[in-house]
Amino acid sequence: MKKGLKIYLFRHGRTEYNVGGKFTGHNKTRLTKSGIDDAKIVAIRLKNKKFQVAFKTKLPRSTETLKEVLKFHPECKTTIEDNKMIERAYGTLQGSTHLSVVKKHGPAKYDLWHRGWTNRPPKGESFADVEKRVKKFITNLKKFMKKNNVNVAISAHGNSIRLFRRIMEGISIKETTQIFVPYDVYFEYDV
Repeated sequence: MKKGLKIYLFRHGRTEYNVGGKFTGHNKTRLTKSGIDDAKIVAIRLKNKKFQVAFKTKLPRSTETLKEVLKFHPECKTTIEDNKMIERAYGTLQGSTHLSVVKKHGPAKYDLWHRGWTNRPPKGESFADVEKRVKKFITNLKKFMKKNNVNVAISAHGNSIRLFRRIMEGISIKETTQIFVPYDVYFEYDV
């Protein structure tokens, strides 16, 4: 068995929604030119790491980012779609700009929906909801890695990464809601 199995976790590159300050959620936005560049930077950063399995979500931005990373990893023969690492669902806010939500509902409501821990946007998920599914993902991932003796890469989303980091790094709720997840770096964890 390999010693020190590794997880390489990264965010998808920027999309038009990210650039435009919109709640993306589960909308199927694609990478912008700068988003493709973000993905290429992550790919170069991960070039000398080794992993045998990659995870992505059903959203195109996750798939497009992983595609760039995999160009340097012929050893990765398996890609698995797992939507427990998908972006937080913003419900009826998806596609709306942050500014339009502030204007319509006020800054206090916006703050609760955007960064409140247990506050769900209308028909959406809270951070607490996302944490539950990310915890399940991590539990299953560790078992999978140990059973198959593999390192993994994960192409995920800003909010699922916030919760992944909270669980793996022991970050407080307050810190978790304030984390900015860059588009051009990766996080490495030992299992």
